[in-house]
Amino acid sequence: MTQIEDLTIKEARKLLDSKEISAKELTEGALLQIEDKNKELNIYLEVYDDILEQAKLAQKIIDQGDSKDLTGIPLAIKDNILIKGKKASAASKILENYKATYTATAAKKILEQNGIFIGRTNMDEFAMGGSTENSAFGVTRNPHDPEKVAGGSSGGSAAAVAANMALGALGSDTGGSIREPASFCGCVGLKPTYGSVSRYGLMAMGSSLDVIGPITKSVADAEIIFNVIKGQDKYDSTSHIPVRHDGKSVGSLQDSSRDLRIGVPYHLLEQDGISREVKENFEESVEKLKNLGFEIKDIKLPNIDKSLTIYYIIMPAEVSSNMARYDGIKYGLSLDGNPSTPLRTSNLMEVYKKTRGEGLGPEVRRRIILGTYVLSAGYYDAYYGKAMAAREVIKNEFNKAFNEVNVVLTPTAPTPAWKIGEKTSPLENYLADIFTVTANIAGIPAISIPSGFAKINDKDLPIGIQLMSAHGNENVLFEIGKNFLGETT
Repeated sequence: MTQIEDLTIKEARKLLDSKEISAKELTEGALLQIEDKNKELNIYLEVYDDILEQAKLAQKIIDQGDSKDLTGIPLAIKDNILIKGKKASAASKILENYKATYTATAAKKILEQNGIFIGRTNMDEFAMGGSTENSAFGVTRNPHDPEKVAGGSSGGSAAAVAANMALGALGSDTGGSIREPASFCGCVGLKPTYGSVSRYGLMAMGSSLDVIGPITKSVADAEIIFNVIKGQDKYDSTSHIPVRHDGKSVGSLQDSSRDLRIGVPYHLLEQDGISREVKENFEESVEKLKNLGFEIKDIKLPNIDKSLTIYYIIMPAEVSSNMARYDGIKYGLSLDGNPSTPLRTSNLMEVYKKTRGEGLGPEVRRRIILGTYVLSAGYYDAYYGKAMAAREVIKNEFNKAFNEVNVVLTPTAPTPAWKIGEKTSPLENYLADIFTVTANIAGIPAISIPSGFAKINDKDLPIGIQLMSAHGNENVLFEIGKNFLGETT
């Protein structure tokens, strides 16, 4: 049996093409890990029943010598990304038995290479949360310490990679939902440039913020998946081929890798809520980058501390609009005035109230209410309008910073993973996004890479650092990330 825990996608590709392992053996290796750990960790909501058939087809392609980067590679997919004929519930009761009628473009591109989707992973309901505690189907536990959260909202995808239940995974990122769980689980998580990956087939949360991206064991693997799923799509009008803000061609580094300048907004580290372990790890990471030959520059982003406030106005407003479709009429759960009984009444308001009341969890309802409030008459200009204006200020500050440095470096999260149930108030959870939401507000690419561990109660909990670059400059993130982790080219 193949030891999947020893392999990256890049390494598995070589073994598959040299016939040292088969796609079936690789897939069975992942299944063995799932059988051993999934009951405790609650990572997969469903393992697809056709994965060995997928492996057989992939092996045929490999035997013909026609394999591509992801042919025969076992991957996980977040429960809000559609595959035709498969269930996609967004970890919500309201869509518990919903089957997708089409396939998301990002997933389709992987399937066209005969990549193998093992199953759908747990998440915060409709991607609303940072711990996967908001799933209607139970919390996903951190493989490094089952008493801790895996992060969110893509907690299942990150935990699947960390627990060797897949060689990589797709997640979605609206305010840190790929990067934070990647940090908590010791993985690499990429939030691409907004619009560089099609959102077609992703259940919308915040339409101006959402991005599909990879979670992997290595930076090279994240690059592989990103290069497969990126590109303009006629089904997503916001998708595009990224152009750098300075007009330079996307993908050209201009300088050698060691000439790249890393900007550190040290003033951000002065705010409350950042743990001692994270601060110490960040300082060590900066020193490591210096020793690797990178220039470190102290930079100022004067209004970046307002990013969280801006995000928690814009995001709920877009949530309010996007969630209106789940009304008990079009698809999914339908309930009338009698709790937990099928639709029988002609009273439309009762259908709406009962379906959304029982079908949606408290965090989803909270964000709908908040978003509806900020969009309501008399409050739109005071809240949403001002937040959108402030968003432009943040974008301009980043553009100015990227004229001086190639990337901006911060911690990924202010703390390591916390104990399940420890954060009881919504505000405590929202504050975990202080470093990640800025990339979504500005639409820029960002990557979380593992940077060490914190010893907490005799457990080694992963910590990550975050690199952000200008629009379309994922290649710079990959370059620095590979150097930091010592990955060979």
